[in-house]
Amino acid sequence: MATILHLVASPFVGGPERQMIGLARALGGTDRSVFLGFPEGGALDERLRAEGLESHLLATTGRPLRQAVAEVAGWLSKIAPDVVITHGYKPDLVGLLASRRAGIPNIAVSHGWTGATLRVKVNEAIDKLVMRGARRVVAVSHRQGQRVKDAGIRADRVVVIQNAVDVSRFPASDAETRREMEALFPVRPERLVIAAGRLSPEKGFADLVRAARLVVDRMPGVGFLLVGDGPLRGALEAAIREAGLDANFALAGFRDDLDRLMASADLFVQSSHTEGLPNVVLEAGACAVPIVATAVGGTGEVLEDGRQGRLVPPREPEVLARAIVEVLSDPAAARRMGDDARRRVVAEFTFAAKAAAYRRMLAECLS
Repeated sequence: MATILHLVASPFVGGPERQMIGLARALGGTDRSVFLGFPEGGALDERLRAEGLESHLLATTGRPLRQAVAEVAGWLSKIAPDVVITHGYKPDLVGLLASRRAGIPNIAVSHGWTGATLRVKVNEAIDKLVMRGARRVVAVSHRQGQRVKDAGIRADRVVVIQNAVDVSRFPASDAETRREMEALFPVRPERLVIAAGRLSPEKGFADLVRAARLVVDRMPGVGFLLVGDGPLRGALEAAIREAGLDANFALAGFRDDLDRLMASADLFVQSSHTEGLPNVVLEAGACAVPIVATAVGGTGEVLEDGRQGRLVPPREPEVLARAIVEVLSDPAAARRMGDDARRRVVAEFTFAAKAAAYRRMLAECLS
């Protein structure tokens, strides 16, 4: 039995956090997972405890660096893990230094780089340098694995372990949930498109608003529901008004029942400019919902164009709109795509497979 310590700095519970939780649960029969979070991770700490997982919050914010390293090293001495797994720029830096001080091997997980702002770009540049010192770097998709290697990390230290999804989480579509979603619009939509994610630049939601205008021009009864929150909410609200989409485009804010909502939509759309391997695409597949997504990161490792949905180039709202109209115009083909998406997710993207891959990597790393 191995003790695995995850060092995290997550202000909310999103895709990477759900991956950590799912992995810990899948490893629970043989291995102990402990989470150590920076102070901003209160929401994740609460979720972990609700899941019955061991979690602790640090006192340090990460500054000064020496103090943060000392506190994390103290926890490593107390918990005595076999390995430290770090998630994100700050955990990668502090975790590398603390694990070296404690003589414990460390593994960094590369969920994806966004380059969303200048500050993020600087942090990610530092992160790429820090990862060169990790015993292993886990990339969540083959495409992200290549990006990690291109950043100068030795190829023999890079391990691709794709994201996973727990298909048992997702209910079937039901009429009550559908009516609840339709009630978010001033006029009941005939067809319902759902998108989800943090409202930040790299998710391309401004492109989705532009595409929605083109879709509604051809199919006036389509409603777009965007689930999530973030710094671009105000700008997106303004874009929706300017596009004349008040009756067709609703912002639902952050919801903890996305699984339930997604299952009752007609189509899931991802408009991202960059991704590692998007959890929401896996989740849409688990719901047997057809998908239109941009061909970025590992999305193409989940979705084959024409099989589980449509793949389109990023930053091209016109092409995105055409693909949405095409799928919505053929309900029978859309159902086949959704069914095929679920079959593929069930066959290839399970937490059991992910846990087995982690066990193999840990055995090799610790030997």
